[in-house]
Amino acid sequence: MYTLIDGKAIADQVKAEIAEEVKHMLAEGKKRPHLAVIIVGHDGGSETYVAHKVKSCEQVGFTSTRLAFEDTITEAELLAEIDKLNADPDVDGFIVQLPLPRHISEQKVIEAIDYRKDVDGFHPINVGRMAIGLPCYVSATPSGIMELLKRYHIETSGKRCVVIGRSNIVGKPVASLMMQKAYPGDATVTVCHSRTKDLKDICLQADIIIAALGKPEFLTADMVKEGATVIDVGTTRVPDASKKSGFRLCGDVKFAEVAPKCAYITPVPGGVGPMTIVSLLKNTLLAAKGEIY
Repeated sequence: MYTLIDGKAIADQVKAEIAEEVKHMLAEGKKRPHLAVIIVGHDGGSETYVAHKVKSCEQVGFTSTRLAFEDTITEAELLAEIDKLNADPDVDGFIVQLPLPRHISEQKVIEAIDYRKDVDGFHPINVGRMAIGLPCYVSATPSGIMELLKRYHIETSGKRCVVIGRSNIVGKPVASLMMQKAYPGDATVTVCHSRTKDLKDICLQADIIIAALGKPEFLTADMVKEGATVIDVGTTRVPDASKKSGFRLCGDVKFAEVAPKCAYITPVPGGVGPMTIVSLLKNTLLAAKGEIY
């Protein structure tokens, strides 16, 4: 019988811990942590994410600022807004919600953020520091995955870990973290992607599979060995007439058939998703305390 990794329950636990720490900070006369979020345009998914982030800030006692701009904003204007936040001593950390309109370079925007306030962990300095094991802001989804492995006491040392997907946001950083000399970590990591041959055979060797490729129900039971741990990072909107919204969230794992073979597995929704916002809050707390830089 598998154990379901309950991301929502862990997220609530971490939020309670952060809220407690904020209370202590305020009692000591320190300032309240402050997260700012820039959103450009009216992408439905982005607006939902930002609303969740603002609500989560309230729950843990942070100050939050939401800066919304129309998608007609120029790249130069957006970079000027980023400069303002870089220079604002009251803002501990901030993020620019992706994706951005096509006329704005996401890479330029990421690099314009002061890496000491880059609580999304996307700046090349944070990515580089993470790769060589220095203190840094780790991007939210990989950080959330590590937290789930830790809180469920899942053994990673010496285990074979297969990461499916090589994105800069999840695949590469989570592979790097699983390799590091730490817990969770010390795993033997294989990164697979669209060009990988014999993917099924590679997955069958894995004690831990982290599926982050964005293809609904890609990982099937015949690719998973008995007793494996499966972390499903996928969240694709799939049409579903029975839902009020007209769609349901679908993971990269064919849950119903894979779960019975697993020791541990994350559901979608309610697995990795809730942890990403919590990781952002943790990074903002670190920024407020000045513990990283």
